[in-house]
Amino acid sequence: MSLLITICARGGSKGIPGKNIKLLNGKPLIQYTIEQALNIQKKMTDVYIGVSTDDAEIKNVANGLGLPTDYLRPTELATDSAGKLPVIYHLVDHEQTQLGITFDYVIDLDVSSPMRSSDEVMEGLRMLIEDDKAYNLFSVSKARKNPYFNMVEKNEAGYYQLVKKPATQMLSRQVSPIVYEMNASFYAFRKLFFENKCQSAITDFSMIFEMNHLCFDLDEMEDFHYLEYLLANKIFKINEL
Repeated sequence: MSLLITICARGGSKGIPGKNIKLLNGKPLIQYTIEQALNIQKKMTDVYIGVSTDDAEIKNVANGLGLPTDYLRPTELATDSAGKLPVIYHLVDHEQTQLGITFDYVIDLDVSSPMRSSDEVMEGLRMLIEDDKAYNLFSVSKARKNPYFNMVEKNEAGYYQLVKKPATQMLSRQVSPIVYEMNASFYAFRKLFFENKCQSAITDFSMIFEMNHLCFDLDEMEDFHYLEYLLANKIFKINEL
């Protein structure tokens, strides 16, 4: 079984300038993800790691951390409007051509959502392997708000109603159907996902890996400062979950 781990880190970031190599508790943010990828590579056989970036400085940092790469992300895939899946597709094609193999599985580790362990990622991959009908798997957290109970949207009359209308009245969030938030931390794909040219991470055959701890994406400086506080005060330890 061959596996490619993708690490996608473009240079531009408006919410957190220089985010991917910005120091987080003394380490470049991307280092947490690189360490997790290298740890998985040590524990498994036939594991390859590919880095996708358009930024020379990020390439230099990755190289210094043990991941040299000759790949440079195309300009059209390095814009604010470029989606993550086309970036992964392009990197997978590049690595398969360079190595002359076809990967059975691909795992994407998101640099901006590093609150995971390599063991969690490997458990998610095991779940995907065991369900041979599944196309992919992605990490989630229990949603803090529930569309059946306390999330509303504007209706055609200009008034507001629940996002999802329950079959019966829900008097508390606890009795509402369980919903999850995609936390962007990691995605696992079976070869079939790419062969079918799926254009969304949510397919008719998608699985979830529920994280039972705090996990969120770093979008704004407040997120960055909050995670740095947790790490600096040893309230949370990445890679030691």
